[in-house]
Amino acid sequence: MVLQDKTHPYTEGAPAGPESYLLVWDAPNLDMGLGAILGSRPTAAYRPRFDAIGRWLVGEADERSADTGTQVEPEATVFTNVSPGNTEAVRPWVEALRNVGFAVFAKPKVDEDSDVDQDMLDHIERRYEEGVLRGLVVASADGQNFQEHIEELAAEGIPVQVLGFHEHASWAVNSDAVDFVDLEDIPGVFREPLPRVNLDHLPDGGAWMQPFRPLSALLHNRD
Repeated sequence: MVLQDKTHPYTEGAPAGPESYLLVWDAPNLDMGLGAILGSRPTAAYRPRFDAIGRWLVGEADERSADTGTQVEPEATVFTNVSPGNTEAVRPWVEALRNVGFAVFAKPKVDEDSDVDQDMLDHIERRYEEGVLRGLVVASADGQNFQEHIEELAAEGIPVQVLGFHEHASWAVNSDAVDFVDLEDIPGVFREPLPRVNLDHLPDGGAWMQPFRPLSALLHNRD
């Protein structure tokens, strides 16, 4: 198969591409979930390595190819917001993702409703309508905004995985319809182990659990 035959189309109205094992990565939501675990903005040591995620996805697509007897190509996509004035800070990250092999959908962050959830759902629906969706991975801290849609796909026999953090995605961890994969369980994704603490696995000496947000946030949530 030549490289062109492995390319997934993104231009509106373009013909369908190869069979897809699709990853949709909700960058704003995962950043928020990772920050909640760390109690601060992630440093380089705690930023996920997308080359490791890409290798994992290639393996998943290969397994699906073996199951179906057809060639299923991995398709890695990242959905993100770009705030006004932050273009130059985001550009190197976007270019690095594209260089690894990820497609990036970037949307201006103009207000609190400018999230990318619907854009992710639209892309999933596009691949489904094209008849090429052979597997789906939704990467989101909790994934709950996608629950109804992905459970419908799972009911049709399309393998669905939720990739995130078990602290935030109990519905997926306990679901019979989808498989949950903790991001930290993928080899090489983080350079250092995440400093995770939960009530089920407390050290004998006890441990602090960071607040999810500062108290000052209460001042901005008054009716």
